Amino acid sequence: MNPMPSALHSDSLHFDLVILSPLILLAAAAVVVMLAAAFYRHPRPVMILTLAGLVLSIAALFLSHGIAGIASPQVTALLVLDHYALFFIGLIVVATFVVAVLCYRYFGGDESRHEALYILLLLAALGGGVLVASSHFTSFLLGLELLSISLFALIAYPRFTEHPLEAGIKYLILAGFSSGLLLFGMALVYAQLGTMQFVKIGTMLAVPDQALELYGLAGLALIVTGVGFKLALVPFHMWTPDVYEGAPAPITAFIATVSKGAMLALLLRYFLMAGAHQSQSITFALSLVAVATILVGNLLALLQDNIKRILAYSSIAQLGYLLVGFLAFDQLAIEAVAYFLTAYFVTMLGAFGVVTILSDGFNGGSAGEFHGSAERDSDRLADYAGLFWHRPWLAGVFTAMLLSLAGIPLTMGFIGKFYIVTAGVEASLWMPVITVVIGSIIALFYYLRIITVMYASGPEATGEAIMLRAASPSFAESVTLAALALLLIWLGIFPTQLIDVLEGTMVDLT
Repeated sequence: MNPMPSALHSDSLHFDLVILSPLILLAAAAVVVMLAAAFYRHPRPVMILTLAGLVLSIAALFLSHGIAGIASPQVTALLVLDHYALFFIGLIVVATFVVAVLCYRYFGGDESRHEALYILLLLAALGGGVLVASSHFTSFLLGLELLSISLFALIAYPRFTEHPLEAGIKYLILAGFSSGLLLFGMALVYAQLGTMQFVKIGTMLAVPDQALELYGLAGLALIVTGVGFKLALVPFHMWTPDVYEGAPAPITAFIATVSKGAMLALLLRYFLMAGAHQSQSITFALSLVAVATILVGNLLALLQDNIKRILAYSSIAQLGYLLVGFLAFDQLAIEAVAYFLTAYFVTMLGAFGVVTILSDGFNGGSAGEFHGSAERDSDRLADYAGLFWHRPWLAGVFTAMLLSLAGIPLTMGFIGKFYIVTAGVEASLWMPVITVVIGSIIALFYYLRIITVMYASGPEATGEAIMLRAASPSFAESVTLAALALLLIWLGIFPTQLIDVLEGTMVDLT
């Protein structure tokens, strides 16, 4: 009797468990936090357990990275945890860590009961991790729904104004609608090709006589439309400013980064593995979407007086820039998208981190109950008048984040945009590249408008900004913002450190 097959099976199972360990630890952390919250209703230990689970998941990424180099990263037909997936899982977990730190004081600290919030954050991060590792429509849908359902509750997390609930309902309706489009599109593609694996779809379509028929093309169009809603690409962007404005500030940071980043990473994998990028009609349609997204996002941001709405339209334009790099579909393009997305995560987390710290959040009451009313977020432009003269440290961090979004040199945003433009030029995407330049010029106006208000002095800078003078970030919040600002500048001056990492991880898709 030959024991070799059994030994090989045992080794394969061991490798699969190790390579899945970052996702397994996220799921385990959610269970542990849920049990801890059930038996001991106090937010501090729950938050500590959440952060510990996220740190363990980050540590497991290095172990999985080593295994991915010596064993097959494909875990069943559903997931592929190659270096590409592990990089984006790391990005998602780190972003979740930052948001968890920002949530603690915002939601009342020790004076409140917001333990369920951390369970939802861990589940949403798990959904995002499954999304970026998906190689099958089934895991795609499961990861997306796990992320979306958690976001429904996070956006409308108990507050005393109707805006979060309104934002949650809007997101629920539109996310449900987009999921329906995705599911119907998947069904149409499966009806023609008989498979839901990205690689098999690409292999079948690579055959000269094999091409998507009318309903197959319709299915692909529905999938792209559903993804367009999730990414808030024009013309599917209308929900974004309302949801960003209504959601709690740290949750808005989570939506802007983890939700969009996971979906974009999945879309890039799907297009390359399924060979969808080889369709001229799809490339042309996405080019039009990219141009419209950049122009509409930047032009509508000019009309806003609400910081969260400005950042919402800015995030729409940023996704348009990303789409330009996405359309080049080569090694340089993949690296450009990954670098720009990393810069986008850092800047959005930093910008919304400042908004979170300057917002009053909840007024905690006795016995862990909320009493009174929750103050609004500090999201009006007038709230930031003269911020530099009252909180120079926060004004400096916010300025750095805005300059990075604008693509000013010595920041990650500049390197990211340069990368995107270079990839677009090499792919001869002239109209999208010109639009990136025009959009960046337009964006300077509303970014500089915020900066000018923050550094204003005199009587006009002391009105509504008086509420900001008492803002005092916790030690954890100060360290988090400092780390984000340092990373923003460091990788803007010395980008080769991140570029070297990307060159080794993004090669899996080419």
